[in-house]
Amino acid sequence: MAIAKAERLMNLALCLLGTRRPLSKRELRDSIEAYVEASRPGQGAAGSDDSFNRMFERDKDDLRELGLVIETVESLDGEVGYLARRDSNRLPPITLDAEEAAALGLAAKVWQQARLAGAASGALQKLRAAGLPEDVDPYEAHSALEPRIPVHEAAFEPLMLACRDRRPVLFDYRKANAAQPEPRHVEPWALECWRGHWYLAGFDRDRGAERVFRLSRITGRVRSRGARFTAPVPDVVTVRETVASWAGETADRSALIRLRTGAGYPLRAKATGARELGGGWDELEIPYGHGLDAWLVEFGPDVVVLEPAELRADVVDRLRAVAKG
Repeated sequence: MAIAKAERLMNLALCLLGTRRPLSKRELRDSIEAYVEASRPGQGAAGSDDSFNRMFERDKDDLRELGLVIETVESLDGEVGYLARRDSNRLPPITLDAEEAAALGLAAKVWQQARLAGAASGALQKLRAAGLPEDVDPYEAHSALEPRIPVHEAAFEPLMLACRDRRPVLFDYRKANAAQPEPRHVEPWALECWRGHWYLAGFDRDRGAERVFRLSRITGRVRSRGARFTAPVPDVVTVRETVASWAGETADRSALIRLRTGAGYPLRAKATGARELGGGWDELEIPYGHGLDAWLVEFGPDVVVLEPAELRADVVDRLRAVAKG
């Protein structure tokens, strides 16, 4: 890193850490000599503004990559300000034994994406500086299994950053029983992977309640909103428990379905009983709980609900809604 840039980043970090209130771009521009230089007219006022804005956004992203937690706050008059609270950027003394270091190394191997792999590597370097035992290699192989968590959804990275920075987001979401997506304005809390799918938990501003969203149903681009959260973030966000209840994991009843031979392996894995019907169909008994109708709809013509009658009616209603488009 060039000395000039390192000095500029240090000055920006000191400004954000030393303030008790959010500082606007204008205030930061006037406080840091490098920004003053970049803002001096060379190609007109518009050119100097563009030069400063590009430099500031790059510097802010670089500081966040280095681990500085920068908050974006919108004032009552709509002006956006920035600050880095000291209590959010301070770590207590860290002591890790060999087993804990091995667990961190295993977690760092999980990510396949280059951006997350770099973040994991940087986190381990910081832990090494903070007290990770020198004789422990966190990347040492401890198992024949190589863990991986796939992330195919384009919405994952912007939502991950929004969760980290506590920034509200806006995206279009298509429910399982809807043909067209609808806009959702969400304060994102946490992302979790459950049975191969990623889910976002957060506060839905339009509905005034907590909601969980499956990332594969988010369409289009995730847009950030420069505002603060309006609802408190719970200490524990139960994404998996919520999704499991939707999928019937907490079921206390059973449903009888007809499933096309060779299809619906996730349903077969849940089945408590099965028999061949012939003609390319099997009959399965599966746990029945809240949200099972939405899950069965995803298997389309490969599934026919036999009983109970209310589950069959719910599945038919969902299929009709999709067919109407």
